Amino acid sequence: MSFQKGPIFAQMILADEINRTPPKTQAALLEAMQEHSVTVGGKTYTLEEPFFVLATQNPIEQEGTYPLPEAQKDRFMFLVKVDYPKRDEEREIVERTTGSSSSKLEPVIAGPDILQAQDTVRRVLVPPHVLDFVLDVVRKTRPKDPGVPAFVKELVEWGAGPRACQQWILGGKVRAILKGRTHVTLDDIEALALPVLRHRIVATFNAEAEGVTVDEIIRKILDATPRGAEKKVL
Repeated sequence: MSFQKGPIFAQMILADEINRTPPKTQAALLEAMQEHSVTVGGKTYTLEEPFFVLATQNPIEQEGTYPLPEAQKDRFMFLVKVDYPKRDEEREIVERTTGSSSSKLEPVIAGPDILQAQDTVRRVLVPPHVLDFVLDVVRKTRPKDPGVPAFVKELVEWGAGPRACQQWILGGKVRAILKGRTHVTLDDIEALALPVLRHRIVATFNAEAEGVTVDEIIRKILDATPRGAEKKVL
């Protein structure tokens, strides 16, 4: 028997409706996402860099699905909610997909270029007051931490872990570069609060019964967290 490499050995993985995969498949994907490797029959294969995973999940149909464990959801940097397209966007979708025209895909960037960009991102400066704000917000999501607001203890069952801080800071660095800056501001951080935190916070039964969403909880925590003064970074 010879080992045949499957689709996980690509550099960009799109898992469509990932919650339809059985737990065994999800567990195998967890190793690839965290360690960037695949272990089969006692042998470990290193995945080619850059490697990253994107996934979709249908929020409506839950029959025949397997909810992702919290540990795996924590490996995703963002949870982006995709709503219905706007009218002009939907019109363009229909025109493109019902006509006879076809598009030819052309590469726009190579793997080494992405790795270099990732290295550049990590060199972006993070002022102390920005890092403190990230830490303050994330720690306020943990109901057992001392000094958290009373509403957190009532509405949050489980808060975000250290990986939330890491991904939030990295996301802020990317946004800063896209905005033409070499340092992260509080605006960068606040703009990414919902996609970074919403899949890392578990609401209580009381919150669900009262119709309070995780997004609303995050906004309340942001409002309850003081912001340090912005200082010019050279």
